[in-house]
Amino acid sequence: MSGPGGSDQRAADGPAVAAHIDGDRLLRADFVVTMNDALEVVPGGAVLVRGSQIEAVGAASDLAARYPRADVVDLAGRLLMPGLVNAHHHSGVLRGTAEHLPVWEWLRLHIDPMHRVLRPHEAEAASWLCYAEGLLSGTTTVVDMWRYMQGSARAADALGNRLVTVNYVGAHPDYDYFDTLDDNEAMLEQWSAGGAAAAGAASGVGGGAGGRIYPWVGLEHPFYADEAGQRRALALAEKYDTGFYTHCSESQIEVAEFEARYGARPMFALEKLGFFDVPRAMIAHAVWLDAAEVSLIASRGVGVSHNPVSNMKLASGMAPVAEYLAAGVNVGIGTDGEKENNNLDMFEEMKVASLLGKLRTMDAAAMDSWPVLQMATRGGARALGLDAVIGSLEPGKKADLIAVRTDTPRMTPLIGSGPYANLHHNLVHAVRGSDVDLTMVDGRLLVQDGRLLTADLADLIARARAVVPDLFARRTAYLASVSDASGPAGLFTPPAA
Repeated sequence: MSGPGGSDQRAADGPAVAAHIDGDRLLRADFVVTMNDALEVVPGGAVLVRGSQIEAVGAASDLAARYPRADVVDLAGRLLMPGLVNAHHHSGVLRGTAEHLPVWEWLRLHIDPMHRVLRPHEAEAASWLCYAEGLLSGTTTVVDMWRYMQGSARAADALGNRLVTVNYVGAHPDYDYFDTLDDNEAMLEQWSAGGAAAAGAASGVGGGAGGRIYPWVGLEHPFYADEAGQRRALALAEKYDTGFYTHCSESQIEVAEFEARYGARPMFALEKLGFFDVPRAMIAHAVWLDAAEVSLIASRGVGVSHNPVSNMKLASGMAPVAEYLAAGVNVGIGTDGEKENNNLDMFEEMKVASLLGKLRTMDAAAMDSWPVLQMATRGGARALGLDAVIGSLEPGKKADLIAVRTDTPRMTPLIGSGPYANLHHNLVHAVRGSDVDLTMVDGRLLVQDGRLLTADLADLIARARAVVPDLFARRTAYLASVSDASGPAGLFTPPAA
């Protein structure tokens, strides 16, 4: 297992964590928030973990009697809940350096030029740090759209998180500074369950890192691919029986551009192009859908990642999430990247999702805490086709779980049941990612007492900081070389449809 700099040091000199732990472990806590179909909360509850899976969930006293040989992990002053699913994320090291611009200017002046000059070791250093940040704040599964994703997979393999890789692909001659579909297919070959031989594999089967890595096919945007590129991307998803992921309808200007190019609103144009005929399809943002589009993607089983902080920061708009949920759309929550957020705290994202939903509808009862918690856990898992694997604490599912401190001012008062039950409200509106002090994925303990176990965090920070000066210098040099004083071409300049 290589460290982030490509050395042979195991997990960046951090302590090794066994891939499989023999014996039963009984994790007992003040409450267990299961996120099962009944949204059951178990006071004085426990989770029995056997190997990589959950064996039982229930009252701690009952499970202790049933499993007397289990090693007991006492989590007094804590609650247990499913690990969070970050349904849309970009690794990166641009935090705080690309500010106060609308989305297409932001892309044109900061993000696309960075992709032109990005190098593999820089991309990998970013993934190590971003995945560590997620684990420390309770994110166990990340959907990462990024470049040079073999490095991202190496980072997840060592750190221990679950990862859906989505190559940042441009499949058009004018967008040749992103990953290519050849790069994407190389990820599918290397990290999916058996590569090309995995076609027809059961849904939810991961590839490398003990099944924790799930390579998907990605396009940065449908407009970043010509017709041949679009066809090949969809063919790859079919060939490898995997998902297809892209940005769409993030800004209002896209609606008019889709109608000009295809004579239809974005979701109907994507359907006509075959984007929803793949095994699984997911759209990031989907801010500007009308009622007919919502009905369409619900009927086609298309997942959506709602990214409220990013949508606010880039002034993209307020997605009609309540309408999505009412129509039966599978919706997850994502932080988006470190540059458009500017942190990867899914608890903050839940709070903003709830508040923005209320503001959009001018209804204080909208986007209640339970639906928001569902989006951040089981909803994200369902959108990814992983609901049978993760997203709730139930027997037979993977032991992807977190412990959240209950002995804090933010969790006071804490009422688990009755007319004033507030545990779920506190989780959405009060808790911060820093209140997470235990993170487990696949039954492996990755964070304990708020400390990352699988890497030296200071080393990851130092490595990420070390790549920034040269990356920024190369981006500055590229921008200076562009003859148009306004900067490089953006999405809605050539190419034409």
